[in-house]
Amino acid sequence: MRTLPSTGHAARAVALVEDLQRQLVERLQQAAATVGDEQPLQPVEWLRDGGRHGGGVRYVTGDTEAFDRASVNVSAVHYDDLPDKALASANALSTIVHPSPPRAPSMHMHISWTEMRDGRGYWRVMADLNPSIPVDADRDAFTAALQGAAGALYEGAAEQGDRYFAIPALDRHRGVTHFYLEGHNSGDFAADEALARSVGEAVIATYGGILDEALGREVRREDRAVQLAYHTLYLFQVLTLDRGTTSGLMVHDDNDVGIMGSLPSHVDRDLLASWRARVPEPQGELVDRLVSALSAASPSPVDEDAKRALAQSVRAHYRAHPEALKLQARGHVVPPTVQNHRG
Repeated sequence: MRTLPSTGHAARAVALVEDLQRQLVERLQQAAATVGDEQPLQPVEWLRDGGRHGGGVRYVTGDTEAFDRASVNVSAVHYDDLPDKALASANALSTIVHPSPPRAPSMHMHISWTEMRDGRGYWRVMADLNPSIPVDADRDAFTAALQGAAGALYEGAAEQGDRYFAIPALDRHRGVTHFYLEGHNSGDFAADEALARSVGEAVIATYGGILDEALGREVRREDRAVQLAYHTLYLFQVLTLDRGTTSGLMVHDDNDVGIMGSLPSHVDRDLLASWRARVPEPQGELVDRLVSALSAASPSPVDEDAKRALAQSVRAHYRAHPEALKLQARGHVVPPTVQNHRG
């Protein structure tokens, strides 16, 4: 049985991310229905330490007319029974949507409240649009929604997002518009909670509208190859640069499949291997491990067995090379939970 955090701010954060999860799942299913895809996202529960320290529920789908992969995960982890632990609770919505049609953009969003034992807490609010084939109107609509929701905080968060989602080895960014508000605490919890809700609901509404139109776009012959290359780049960025993913994997192995829920269904293994020479050492060893974890099939499926193998590869690499953590992406602020992997 899954327990929930007991502190007031944490309980409010859980209620917020669960409500945003409900809204997003409903909106994704509404968009899917426009192309005749009536398959609902399925709930999958996972437990931290058997539920003693919480857990979560993720809604997933894939291999459908609308979605290559989609995962909408809520985690509510706490350590109410371990008063000596620096981290008191971490409550988050983490979602990634990879549509099946190549001209419909992927989307990532993360909204979380993290509370330390000494009472300090902070919000992390992230959102980014990640198309295989960019469409200016989609980018502009997503950007305008973030600007409207975040107000004066937008420019700093956009700058930090562009920094975080850069891929130096490939001289490009993961997406076309990025928002990353890290370590946010204005001193007014209610105002910050309202900001997190505003950004989340703006993303849900705007991305839902983009999907309504984009899922029906004409697919050209070359689009699938472009999409596969982009999906490979997405896996490369997540598993070699993303601090949040690495932190989650290093802390525990209770939810490897869920943490890897951001990955698309297939990648180009040979293309991934070709990027080995472009990363600084010892990250070449990490690329080798990732390639070895994938099937030699073309394209390589990223199924649950592959996700577990990839997770183990990341853990093994950073245990062997802890100094390589400094090579991962960062914005202007690196929170203590990510610095120390004490989640």
